[in-house]
Order: sequence, then structure tokens, then C-alpha cells
Amino acid sequence: MKIIHWLREDLRLFDNPALHYAASQGDVVPVFIYPEGLGSASYWWLHHSLRHLADSLREKGVPLILRTGEPTVVIREIAKDIDADAVVWNRVYSPSGITLGEAMKCELSRDGVANQSFNGQLLIEPTKIFNKQGKPFKVFTPFWRHCLSVLNPSELLPKPDFKKHSMHLESDSLDDWGLRPTKPDWASGLKRLWQPGERGAQDRWHRFIETSANKYLGGRDFPSKPNTSLLSPHLVFGEISPRQLWHDTNECIAIQAVDSSNGNKFLSEIGWREFSRYLLVHFPSIEERPFNERFNAFPWQDNSVLIEAWKRGKTGYPIVDAGMRELWHTGYMHNRVRMIVASFLTKHCLSHWKHGMDWFWDTLVDADIANNTASWQWVAGCGADASPYFRIFNPILQGDKFDKDGTYIKQWVPELKDLPKKYINKPWEADELTLSVANVKLGKHYPFPIVDHTQARNAALAAYQVIKQ
Repeated sequence: MKIIHWLREDLRLFDNPALHYAASQGDVVPVFIYPEGLGSASYWWLHHSLRHLADSLREKGVPLILRTGEPTVVIREIAKDIDADAVVWNRVYSPSGITLGEAMKCELSRDGVANQSFNGQLLIEPTKIFNKQGKPFKVFTPFWRHCLSVLNPSELLPKPDFKKHSMHLESDSLDDWGLRPTKPDWASGLKRLWQPGERGAQDRWHRFIETSANKYLGGRDFPSKPNTSLLSPHLVFGEISPRQLWHDTNECIAIQAVDSSNGNKFLSEIGWREFSRYLLVHFPSIEERPFNERFNAFPWQDNSVLIEAWKRGKTGYPIVDAGMRELWHTGYMHNRVRMIVASFLTKHCLSHWKHGMDWFWDTLVDADIANNTASWQWVAGCGADASPYFRIFNPILQGDKFDKDGTYIKQWVPELKDLPKKYINKPWEADELTLSVANVKLGKHYPFPIVDHTQARNAALAAYQVIKQ
């Protein structure tokens, strides 16, 4: 049999259901089609991930075919060229991904080509989980509690053995896709931090289990400490499967290599990833509109000067600026800081959450439509199971609590590195002598706050009253 494996968000060999099935049935032709609409940082990651995957497949005697075009047209053309018996793929759980998958099934069936899709991205199938009333869950805790009561992920699938074949197909050149930045090459910080690809994902995962997993519960909120897994971009591109994380974590708990409190907290974060996709499947409109429809009438102000200062890490609030600069240089931001900067944009600046969502989409290596949408709406107060709008993070107190020594701030806002920690989260309160000794001149070396915290908080609460009434 000749089987096309249409690669989507599953750039790995290990525990890849569609690829494993294809290899077990006959000659496999792996095809990846240029994805439109990714952000700049995601395209950088994709280049290196595809390079790694192509090398891994080549070692097994199978070429990776790259093509550009409308996926249903491209796959049907290849199927016709090689007289394919079947096409398989792993499902993508986004509105556009679902629509495309359904269209592919329809077109292939019309052509008389067998086809089958698999769940290679989630622990659960979103369309099979409902509450006692038979409706989709809208709150995370009961959703995850229910999932835990029924979850029984199948065993992990080994890397497949491929049958060598003599089919030769034209392929685009990865370099010709131009996924990497050149003029200028802004990706130097990304290169230092990340190793895209399946091998990088496995290395990162094992390093987390060995060094950080037992500090996860108490340490995950502190951005200067390496207590998070940093697996999110690897999961976005499918370089590691959530089933592996589930099985490995539970095995570590069972043998007491990881204590249950830390292990289960990590698994609950995998649960949040599941919940984000679950929401997008059942409520696809949230990609464009707030889950809480009252927020359609919210009086966002969208001050372009404030938005631009936020993007550049020039707000005058050190913990916010540190996060935004970390994002720009590394394509990543610590999760606690993501909540702080998102709250600042939506509540201190009264800017629509979509401005932040779009900026994150372009700059994050782990940009993911489900997580990005759900998380921004959660912080803005308009999402499912959202943080109440009136919960407005105080960036000064957040900095004092989670970066009290200023280690994180001094790394990303070096102009404040000599400021005493008493003032590291509020440099405007330092006297002139202290600022002079630290070589800080506010308004020159570092900006004054673009908004006053108390006034901004009051304005946000007043705006909330508009829709509350």
C-alpha cells in the first residue's frame, strides 16, 4: 500500500498515531504543506523543526516532501501522482483546522481515496466530554476532575520502521520558504535558548524531570528560577506528545522520583492546555469574540501610544518591561509575567485583549491559537472561567512578590541593575541621590510610568461599571 501521511502539528516520530499506522500498513510518503498565517517567531521555529524532522526521516530512508498550496489540492494531486491507497493525518483542534480536516475527508472520499484521522495532540477527544446535563464544560475544575475520572491514555507508540520505496516526488526547498529572518536577523536570542525539533523536546523534557519537576509547585511562579518545563513550543509543533508527558509523569510519581503534589500540579497545567482546545472546539466564536458577551460593549480605549510603549517594554513598570523584553529577545515569556503584562495592557491601558493576543501571536515561539485566545480572555475577564475583571494585578506588588531581589528585572532591564532592591519595582520613588548613584535618570535612561497605577485602576473599574449595569 502507498500511504500519504499529511503532517500538520505533529512533527515527530515517537508516539505519532497517524505515522505509526501508515508505517504499519505500507509505503509512507510524509508531506508537509506551507502553513499560512503563522507569526514571525513561529516561522523561525518551524524552519528548524522541519529541518530536524527531515534529517530523522532521511536516516530511516524516507524523504520529507514539502509543498506549497491549498492543502486539499496538494494532497489530492500527490495521491493521484503516486496512485495512493490512503491518506492519514493527526487532527488539529482549531476552527480552521477542523474545517480543513473535514474538507480533506470529503475531497478524498469523492476521489475514492481511503482516509483516516487520529488524535495525536490531546489526551482527550473534545467531542466526547460533557457535563451531567450533556453540555460542554465552561469551568476548568469540573472539566479536569471529569477528565481525570475517565482518562486512560493508550500506551506510547515507538518510532516506526519504514519500508524503503522507490517513489520520487518533487519537493520545495526548505530554505526557499524563507522562514528565517535575515535583514535583520533578530533571532540570535532565540537560537541561544531553544533547540527546536523532536530531539530538543526530549532533551528538555528529561532535563525538567531530573532537575525541576520536584520544585514545580512552589517554584513555577518565580521568573528568575528555572522551575518550569519550557515545553510549550515543542507541544505546539507536536515535537512531543501529551500522552508521553502523562505516562512519564505518572510513572515518576509511582516510583517516587517526583512527589505527587508537584507531579499532579504539572499534569493540571497539561489539563489547562486540553481545556483551551476544548473551549475552542465547542465555542469557536471565541477566536474573534469574547466568551462573555457583555464584553462586546466594553469601552476599550486602545491608546496607540500606550500600546506601543507596552510592546517595546517601555512602560516604566520594571516587571512589565522585563517580560516584554524577554519576549522580544527569546520568543518566550514566563507564565506568571504573561499574566502581569496582560493585565497591565487590558486594565491599566484599557486596551482590547486582541491587541495583546496579536502581538503574542507574532512574537511567541509557542504561539497557539487555543492557548493564546483562552489566556488573553481569561486575564481580560471576558473568557470562560475567567479571572474577574476587577482583579487588577498591581505590577509593583507582583514584582515585589515574585522577583523581590530584582534578579529577573535586572537581567532584562539592565539600566536598573544598580538600583537597590527597595526601589527595583518602583524606581520613581527613589530619591535623586539613589538614582544618581545607580546611574539612572528617569525620563532618559528609563521611562517614568506611562500611567499612574491608582488612577488606572480606578479608570478600569469605572469602565467595568458600563457593562456591569
